[in-house]
Amino acid sequence: MIQVNLLPGSRHRSERRGGFDVAGFVAGASAGVKDKVLIGAVGTASAIVLAVAFVYLGQSARERTLVEKEVRAVEDSARYRVVLAAKAKAEATRDSLYHQVAIIKSIDDSRFLWPHLMEEISNALPQYTWLTTVTQTSAPPSSAVNDTTRRTAAKEKESPSPEATKAKADSVLAAASRSTKFRVVGHTVDIQALTLFMKTLEASPFIQNVLLTRSDLVLVDTKEVTEFQLGAESQKPPPFLVKTVSVSVGSN
Repeated sequence: MIQVNLLPGSRHRSERRGGFDVAGFVAGASAGVKDKVLIGAVGTASAIVLAVAFVYLGQSARERTLVEKEVRAVEDSARYRVVLAAKAKAEATRDSLYHQVAIIKSIDDSRFLWPHLMEEISNALPQYTWLTTVTQTSAPPSSAVNDTTRRTAAKEKESPSPEATKAKADSVLAAASRSTKFRVVGHTVDIQALTLFMKTLEASPFIQNVLLTRSDLVLVDTKEVTEFQLGAESQKPPPFLVKTVSVSVGSN
């Protein structure tokens, strides 16, 4: 039997009712997103969301790492606080002892200076020559007393730094190593004796730079003599020339 469909499209509608039209759905979806601006906006928003999530995760991980380091640093600081305090106290004690030793060495190096100088001058004095004055013309070689006074006054105000303490101790040692200048005034009746006196002083291991600064003829007890004035300075002798002996105190 032959059937004629007099309603166009009715067959297709009946077929659609019987199942899901995939091609039609895809065509409809494609028709709904044909706007390129909308596609770009969606892509950009997706990229921004992904970037923010990545940055957030990275910052969170970094924050956890920094917090852990901070905790460890606080624990180490508390652990080594006592050690650092003891170290600072030991360094302050060391610097103070260094300064005291420098003062003692300064005093010890200069306390026998003038006995040596007077002995050398006395041994070098020739016949027919006598001295009237021996005068020191430079500052004392040891500045330990002045430095101690300044240190006491400064200590009342503030505690000096280790660098300042060491610098003061070095200045005390430098002052002790300076040579002492002195002037010798005397009379002689023989000019050759004066020349011999100067040569003998210059040959001494404790005296150097002997110079004749003045020479005049004067009357002493109605006799004409030569009054001379010498300038010289001390020097540190070689260690093998200095002899030290122990001092013993006898008991009664």
